[in-house]
Amino acid sequence: MQTFRAKYHLGQVVRHRKHPFRGVIFDVDPEFANTEEWYESIPEDTRPDRDQPYYHLFAENETTYYVAYVSEQNLVVDDSGEPVDHPDIAEMFGPYSDGFYPLHVQLN
Repeated sequence: MQTFRAKYHLGQVVRHRKHPFRGVIFDVDPEFANTEEWYESIPEDTRPDRDQPYYHLFAENETTYYVAYVSEQNLVVDDSGEPVDHPDIAEMFGPYSDGFYPLHVQLN
């Protein structure tokens, strides 16, 4: 069994490398842990490897808020300095500061 180390951290603001959305990381899977249907819905020529960390994001784009599941290879640090406005952020995190939201809930 291979061990993967996550490049990004809980509370960090990131953006998608190819698609116009950004978000706050609220969970990390060490490797792909979504449904086969979800994985197969990605076009084969752009489908990411399963064997890498995948991140759960409180995401936003220009029109809506949602939860995204994104492979590490498709994320980059968001250096805009702007907070993310997703309404669920306040349930887990404190106020935005320097590209991060500090956790304010206890994790198991």
